Amino acid sequence: MISHSEIRKGVRIIIDGQPYEVLESMPMKKAQRRVVIQSRIKNLITGTVMDNNFHQGDMFQEAEIKKVNIKFLYANRGKYVFCYENDPSKRFEFTQEQIGNTSKFLRSNQIVEGLVFEEKIININLPIKVNLKVTQASPGIKGDSAQGANKTVTLETGAEITVPLFIKEGDILEINTEKGEYVRRITD
Repeated sequence: MISHSEIRKGVRIIIDGQPYEVLESMPMKKAQRRVVIQSRIKNLITGTVMDNNFHQGDMFQEAEIKKVNIKFLYANRGKYVFCYENDPSKRFEFTQEQIGNTSKFLRSNQIVEGLVFEEKIININLPIKVNLKVTQASPGIKGDSAQGANKTVTLETGAEITVPLFIKEGDILEINTEKGEYVRRITD
């Protein structure tokens, strides 16, 4: 069992039979000096994120989440289709809401982690950093550095991110999928 004082980022708990992951937690003192843990939690099945306060005496069962490798196949009309890494005949899908913003960094045939809860794959974990190719980039204009010398480019997955002016079409970039930000250029 997990008490309210053990609620920290990354901890997975069960609330009303559903697995949740703690995204943020911050202790706060309330009346009569009782500590309340203010947190932001994500439902691992539906993908919804909500704010929640945990009070002294709250106890939770830890969510036992296993991880398996799965392959992303394709996206169609807001549905993302996956299969088991070694068995393409066993397919399943998730919605955009379940996966969240990381869906824009999914590339066909990419291997990701599937989260298994009670013998069922409920969601995915994308690697924190992925390498993607720039498919469309406007040329950086010399002297255009008044705004921090950035421009927007389109990646092979269709995602648009802000990058420095020296990035050009065909470059391979390392992208942080949690923040949706450019990290560095891998190749020219």
